[in-house]
Formats: sequence, structure tokens, C-alpha cells
Amino acid sequence: MASEISEIKRSSNSVERDGDLGTCGYILWGLSAFILVITFPFSLCYAIRVVQEYERAILFRLGRVVPGGPKGPGLFFIWPFIDTMQKVDLRTVSFDVPPQEILTKDSVTVAVDAVVYFRIFDPEMSVCNVHDAQRSTQLLAATTLRNVLGTKAMTELLSERESISHEMQHILDESTDPWGMKVERVEVKDVRLPVQLQRAMAAEAEAMREARAKVVAAEGEQKASRALKEAADVITESPAALQLRYLQTLQTVSAEKNSTILFPLPIDMISSFMKK
Repeated sequence: MASEISEIKRSSNSVERDGDLGTCGYILWGLSAFILVITFPFSLCYAIRVVQEYERAILFRLGRVVPGGPKGPGLFFIWPFIDTMQKVDLRTVSFDVPPQEILTKDSVTVAVDAVVYFRIFDPEMSVCNVHDAQRSTQLLAATTLRNVLGTKAMTELLSERESISHEMQHILDESTDPWGMKVERVEVKDVRLPVQLQRAMAAEAEAMREARAKVVAAEGEQKASRALKEAADVITESPAALQLRYLQTLQTVSAEKNSTILFPLPIDMISSFMKK
């Protein structure tokens, strides 16, 4: 039922738009045909137009859109003096959103810029429903960028760029759909923080790194002390192991070509003298 109602509305709108030109309109049409005939073939320079593969032409005849939809690509014919033509580019267009000073949810002022990619899917709507569709889309993108980022905290702004881009694309696509435009992609290019905030964040990150380094060093010393305790237990079980370790230490010291070598005195020898 809804589809039938919308079809009836579209047909009624087309009848109102493409209705009778009136007596004056037909007179001007006949005059245009007469001038076209008497100035032939020079009038073909005005009557025959060409549009490229990526372009479409919207024809207006005495102020009304000519039925049949956009013309092109290729050659087509217009009536002199009563038809006017407006070309529409169907290629994807990109533009930079100027840097916007935005106050985030946690009261931090940042400068954010973005890039928007869009294309026209309905040339007639882009001409008849909005004045300067590209300029209107640019202004709407700047406003949407401020509104969306104003609801985000600074940490979300730095870590959730992809979700923010998708949200902006959805909002812009819905807003520009009545203009015959399709927003294909929105990307947040750069987020510039104040210098004082950058220094504070750098100091915070450095403190966190130092804290992690101390924790890692403490864990290493803990594991090393456990390994030394296990080695001491093994040496205690075998007195010859201590002597072998002592000789290995002497070999290491002698390999370094030191002029002074210290010989540790075994504790067992001292303990025997102490008993006497």
C-alpha cells in the first residue's frame, strides 16, 4: 500500500512538472524551430551538445525539467532559446574538512581535520533539491565532525577513529540522500593536541615505562635469587662441587690477564685451627 501511494505521488509530481507548456510556451517552441530551420546548418553548433562518459546533462525547457531523465553520455539535441543545460559530474569527489577546534567530552580542546569522499547518484535531485550540492556537503561535514567528536572523550578520539569515521559516514549519508548524493567514505586525518597536554602525556607514559622496568627488574632478581638458592643447595650436598667451582673461577680470572689474583681461604681450615 505504501509503495502504491509513493508511486501515485511520484506520478502526480511528474504530471505537475511536465504538464502543458501553455500557449506562450508553444509559441516560443515554434519560434525556436523556425530559427533553427532558417539558420541551418549554423544552428547545429548550438542545438547539438556532447557530454562525457562520466557526466550527465539536466535539460530545462522554459524552466521545467525535460522528461526522460538526464541526457548522455554522447550526443543529444536541444532546442535553441528555450532549453538550458546543466552538467553534473558523476565521479567520486573528495574534499578536506578544515581543521575544527573541538571541545571533547572530558573538556580537552583539540584540532581535528578529516577527508570526505562522495559521488552523485541522482543528477536531477542534486540540481533541483539543493543549491551547490558540493558546497552544502562540505558545510554539513564540518558541522557533523564537530557534533560527533564533541560527544567523545579524548582517549576515545585517539583510539576509536574507525568507529567515529563509520558514524560520521552514516550521518552524512542519511542527510545527503535527498540531495541525490552518496557519501562513500569519511576518514579522520589528524588529531592535534595542545603542547602542554602532549608534554603531560609524554611524562605520564615515561613514568609508566619506568614503573614497568622496575617491576621487570625486581622479578628478574627474584628469579635469580631462587636459582642461586637452588645452586647452593646442590653444592652443599657435594663438597667436591665447591672445589670444582673454585677452580673454574680461578681459570676465568687467569684468562682475563689480571696482575692480581685473590685466593680465598677455605673455611674448613680456619675452623680446624679455631677448635685447637
